[in-house]
Amino acid sequence: MPDMPTGLLFSGQGAQKVGMGKSLYENSPLAKELYDKANQVLSYDFSQVCFEGPQEELTKTNICQPALYVHGLACFALWKEAKPNETPVAAMGLSLGEITALAAADVFDFETGLKIVAERGRLMQVACDQTNGGMASVIGGTCEEVEALANEFDVDMANLNCPGQIVISGEAEKIRAAVEAGMDRGFKRVIPLAVAGAYHSRLMERARVAFETFLYDIPFRSPAIPVISNVDAKATDDPDAIKAKLVKQVVSAVLWEDCMAVANSTAGVDQFAECGMGGVLKSLAKRIDRELNVVSFQEFSDFQVS
Repeated sequence: MPDMPTGLLFSGQGAQKVGMGKSLYENSPLAKELYDKANQVLSYDFSQVCFEGPQEELTKTNICQPALYVHGLACFALWKEAKPNETPVAAMGLSLGEITALAAADVFDFETGLKIVAERGRLMQVACDQTNGGMASVIGGTCEEVEALANEFDVDMANLNCPGQIVISGEAEKIRAAVEAGMDRGFKRVIPLAVAGAYHSRLMERARVAFETFLYDIPFRSPAIPVISNVDAKATDDPDAIKAKLVKQVVSAVLWEDCMAVANSTAGVDQFAECGMGGVLKSLAKRIDRELNVVSFQEFSDFQVS
């Protein structure tokens, strides 16, 4: 069979679910090795929280981010084993998933990436605890209309996920006011999100500064395949530029719709493989372009060749 140029997609926060990775761990030596290594690096029974919960513990920012990272790379390892005729030609991840994408592209090794994502999650949890932030999903408006709403209530656009779905982020009171006003501005729905804080907003500035310091001495390599950045929907070979974008991403909007368009139009992608929970990115892809071919992988059974 000829090679199928494939774009890799890695999940972001919110996709976590108790039981994630358990079927991979129980059936694949590759996955078991990664989870056992994560237990050692993180110095607690990380796999137990992923497999058994409780959900409240898994949902904590400092835990769910490593959980999604390890699950994504376990899926990627099994994908490479099961799909030898599919060639990764680009990678990207939603928010923290960008770190998973960079690890898949060999910018750093598994352990280094795990330490990075664990510290990112910890710093963001601290920022959440020190601020009173919230987020809301605006359904049905244009980018310009949502931007006007965000500016009016002094909050930030955090995720431009797909046409008609944009997330705003900021101080909880301001988000509540924007939600109430948005209902009268012609949007289909404005939905408060159950989150710990205001991700991808100015309220994460303390986390951004500390994360930049943490990353300073960690060596990055040029990626083996292009990784399309959330902050500008562009790929770069420069390790320093990759690091700078990863830092900026903490307080910047995730341009997911643009990232998908770039991958589809310029990276030579014929299909996408979603390595992550819940088929969230597949669902967004279909709202961006119904013709996009996305296959989701999350359980061991998803890798069995028929």
